[in-house]
Amino acid sequence: MVKSLQDTTTLHNGVKMPWFGLGVFKVKEGQEVIDSVKAAIKHGYKSIDTAAIYQNEEGVGQAIKESGIVREDLFVTSKVWNADQGYESTLRAYETSLHKLGLEYLDLYLIHWPGKDKYIDTWHALEKLYKDGRVRAIGVSNFHIHHLENLMKNSEIKPMVNQVEYHPHLAQRELHAFCKENGIQLEAWSPLKQGQLLSEPTIIEIGEKYNKSAAQVILRWDLQNEVVTIPKSIKENRIQQNADIFDFELSHEDMEGINSLNKDERVGSNPDVMSAGFE
Repeated sequence: MVKSLQDTTTLHNGVKMPWFGLGVFKVKEGQEVIDSVKAAIKHGYKSIDTAAIYQNEEGVGQAIKESGIVREDLFVTSKVWNADQGYESTLRAYETSLHKLGLEYLDLYLIHWPGKDKYIDTWHALEKLYKDGRVRAIGVSNFHIHHLENLMKNSEIKPMVNQVEYHPHLAQRELHAFCKENGIQLEAWSPLKQGQLLSEPTIIEIGEKYNKSAAQVILRWDLQNEVVTIPKSIKENRIQQNADIFDFELSHEDMEGINSLNKDERVGSNPDVMSAGFE
């Protein structure tokens, strides 16, 4: 059982990754992202997830600097954007992200979307960064099973993480099982379905039993399903509340109740049709 904000899962290369972190998708560059990241660090978060396309890497780096936390105590993730896919362009994109963040290495670097035909070359660039000791772990985001199979067939190192849209309305069971079998850690983006799940009666009812909010119940469900989760928030009290999920455990019956809400419904793009930024 995951007992604290500092608890980690061990990736297949031995690197320890926190089960819980802060996502900064759609958090504005500048003071908004700086305040959000600093609040998270202040309340014990160790993991921060950003991406080139979020255009807030500089703010994230600034917050890390201002928080005074030892770099080794943090787990920082960023992602290569679609337009930068390809071998050389990925290597350049990595340097740009590092420079913006003001860091010497990343803990995890992901391919943001599979796209059509460049992700193998992109992955080879990630393998190089990993072998050169520039990044502690590499992975992918929004990859279906067929993308992962193709990637593993054409590469030396299999992804350590697959970060996908994951919430009670999109439980991704087959993908989850495939990742487990292959030692790939599943990670949830949009775990609260951009807030849409907070009014789900079943979840509210379960929350009342444990004296927890709908958000807290969903985030606990993630962890009990062995899925890393990175909810975003810009409000300090919400950042604190989101992480207040280590003092209770959902019963098997309640886990099943939440599992039964699945309807394979996305709030984001389907990776097979997502083509923004692929030229």
